[in-house]
Amino acid sequence: MAEPQMVDPHDVVMTGENSFIRLSNDGGKTIADRASHWRVLWSPAGQGHVLFIESALTGEGPLVYADNVGLARYLQRTIEALLHKPFADESLPVIDAAFDRAGNSLSTVEERIASDDGEIIMTWWDLMAPFILTMPPGAMGRPLGVYSTFLPARGAQLAVNGEAAAARVFLQDRFGKPSSSCCLAWSESWTRPAA
Repeated sequence: MAEPQMVDPHDVVMTGENSFIRLSNDGGKTIADRASHWRVLWSPAGQGHVLFIESALTGEGPLVYADNVGLARYLQRTIEALLHKPFADESLPVIDAAFDRAGNSLSTVEERIASDDGEIIMTWWDLMAPFILTMPPGAMGRPLGVYSTFLPARGAQLAVNGEAAAARVFLQDRFGKPSSSCCLAWSESWTRPAA
């Protein structure tokens, strides 16, 4: 019997986290508020944090917050271009911010992003059973692969300077697993075919 392959053959693009909040007023037909939070432990652009956000709470168009501008640009070019093209616009200015997490994965998790513009708070609670997403490069027509532990939330809130978004979480099936539009995505690694 052949030994199973113990090392993934692909090159690593980044590893860390990419938790997100997507809120809707119509059960998911349209997205009213969208936030993509990155905590990067390793990438060719270094480590750090980036938040991409698009919400009526922040005004027109997407905004980018980061504590490593080079990392924000790297994520825009490599991954956000695949996930949500408006976040991949490198003409967007990067706003300097500090990032902090509180809570725990058995109750409530909170990410705070503080800048000269004020404070953004992302909160997830009522977490569902975790599952591991396994998508090698080429899956769903994407050139990059992703492996991630998803902790879907039944409850989530996006707040900007003390005002909470009115739209809501919606439940959804994700490749046969109960999930939602708001997930902690931890232990996440993105890969590409080896050079």
